[in-house]
Amino acid sequence: MTEQIRMPRVTVFSLGGTIASTSDAGAEDGGVAPRLGAAELVQAVPRLRETAELESVAFRQAPSPDLTVADISELAAEIDERFADGVDGVVITQGTDTIEETSFALDLLVRGPQPVVVTGAMRNPTLAGPDGSANLLAAVQVAVTPEAAGLGALVVLNDEIHAARFVRKTHTTNPATFRSVTAGPIGWVTEGRPRIGLRPAPPRRDDLPRSGTGSFPAVALLTCALGDDLRLVGELDRLGYAGLVIEAFGGGHVPGHAVPMLAEVAARMPVVLASRTGGGELLRETYGFPGSERDLLSRGLIPAGFLDGPKARILLSLLLAGPADPVADLAAVRIAFQRFLGSTFSFGQHSRSR
Repeated sequence: MTEQIRMPRVTVFSLGGTIASTSDAGAEDGGVAPRLGAAELVQAVPRLRETAELESVAFRQAPSPDLTVADISELAAEIDERFADGVDGVVITQGTDTIEETSFALDLLVRGPQPVVVTGAMRNPTLAGPDGSANLLAAVQVAVTPEAAGLGALVVLNDEIHAARFVRKTHTTNPATFRSVTAGPIGWVTEGRPRIGLRPAPPRRDDLPRSGTGSFPAVALLTCALGDDLRLVGELDRLGYAGLVIEAFGGGHVPGHAVPMLAEVAARMPVVLASRTGGGELLRETYGFPGSERDLLSRGLIPAGFLDGPKARILLSLLLAGPADPVADLAAVRIAFQRFLGSTFSFGQHSRSR
């Protein structure tokens, strides 16, 4: 009697977005909006049945700008439950506008080593050449790949595999919009076979709350611009913010006149210094003029390392939701950033071929 081989189990969570968007024939305004759920997306790709035993969950039905950190924390809790129940991998479909942030939040919150793959589409199903079905198929193929385990959350679009902590959206409409400017993609998919070329170390989550718990205090994200006096920094307390991420020029520079204001705020709440460039790592000891990275870090700002502003804001938001009180203990946030940034670089180990 031939023993039946068990297919891997994959849960597909849909959150809405372009991949789930269609037009409404009765709508007067035209345009597309998220209307398809996970089951409909899965049914549209017959080859998925050859890849895994699938469960479909319509978790949210929204444009991705409407998603919140609390939504993703709840999703992470659902994913942890599926993994505890024996699911081999998870795929999340959503709008591409916030994939770089939601995937990074999942990178930090999901505890299991099983693959967590986030995907979406740049062309909705009403257009010629929609890419959602191909991206969903590739994402499921990655989710069932043993080599994808232990890598943290992954983003799969356009047959490229990216680590969530590095990837960002770089173009408004191009299907090749997702790029990992600092580190490059960690793998690719060819003829349905995922290849993992680089293995970043799993993120360190010791300092972070468990998924599905806690409230998330407001964290501001401000970007430096030529001639801006950054007066909004002085309004953060009045507006109820608990932390700030400042996207500085270049390697980590702000106008000199803004330094006293930033230093004053950094004495009361966590202020994280990131670069607005979107690539590379924040400098720490190169420039010495007023408003340089050396000046700002000496005044208590926390370096974001390779994290861009949106990702640094996600990490800070999760830290502020923890059981401790990082607002009162700025050192706790600083140490958490150091631990995360110090644990993430372990590249160079090639995966086994399938």
